[in-house]
Amino acid sequence: MRFLKRVISKQLGELLMERGVITREKLDHALLAQKESGGLLGQILVKLGFVKEEEIAQSLTAQFGFPYLPLGNYEIDLSVTKLVSKNVALQYLLVPIDKIGNVLTIAMADPLNSQAVEDIELVTKCKVQVFVSTMTDIKQAIEKYYK
Repeated sequence: MRFLKRVISKQLGELLMERGVITREKLDHALLAQKESGGLLGQILVKLGFVKEEEIAQSLTAQFGFPYLPLGNYEIDLSVTKLVSKNVALQYLLVPIDKIGNVLTIAMADPLNSQAVEDIELVTKCKVQVFVSTMTDIKQAIEKYYK
């Protein structure tokens, strides 16, 4: 299992507060909702309307050093999408975006999901490089490229 080293040791909520994206009250509200129903803090903050998906993606980029890739204007080669099935793409909310040599680049909504990365490496026999994108961008890319 991979262990991801934080570039910044602060928690997601702290980063968002530091950047002035959310207040302590909104963070506490989201943490309570997370305690009650489970789930990822970033997704809960988005669902509650406290932050935009892009702000979560950019904070993950700052926190863990993953590059952020908005997929809206990005064209993906269809041959790359054949490496990962639609079911797997939907299951892990990811989309393969490029392959150079033995390195497959994927965009993920949850780059901390090491199980997804391991599964993709096993299935494709490639080393995986991860970019962060929003859930909405990933879902739209899956719809567009997996017809």
